[in-house]
Amino acid sequence: MENASRSAIFPALRYKDAPAAIDWLCNVLGCTRHAVYANPDGTIAHAELALGGGMIMLGSTKDDDYGKRFKSPTETGGVETRSVYITVADSDAVYARAQAAGATIVRPIQNMDYGSREFTIKDPEGHSWSVGTYDPWMAHE
Repeated sequence: MENASRSAIFPALRYKDAPAAIDWLCNVLGCTRHAVYANPDGTIAHAELALGGGMIMLGSTKDDDYGKRFKSPTETGGVETRSVYITVADSDAVYARAQAAGATIVRPIQNMDYGSREFTIKDPEGHSWSVGTYDPWMAHE
């Protein structure tokens, strides 16, 4: 869902295979590459993916002091301490792309009491993504 405002909050994630994650997030969730900075070895130093007025940042996992603080859900038995919710105009279309891509469906698409049509999936490295039509900006206007 296009929004004239731009987010000031940017979830940031680390991926073992960041180039594959970028492709998946763009092909399945509909993100667009705003900026992608690759290292000479093919890993991703920094990437910015946009969707509507929001953006996420991501990069390849690193074995430095800061990078050692992050674990992929695949390294924690699937345990996560965060998830991301994205607002889209057509959640059924995104759900169909997710199914076609073989995404793990955590919560099938459904109509919610608060007016959203949404679902939750896991990306190839186990991060949870909830996708729906609920727009918190519009809900409180």
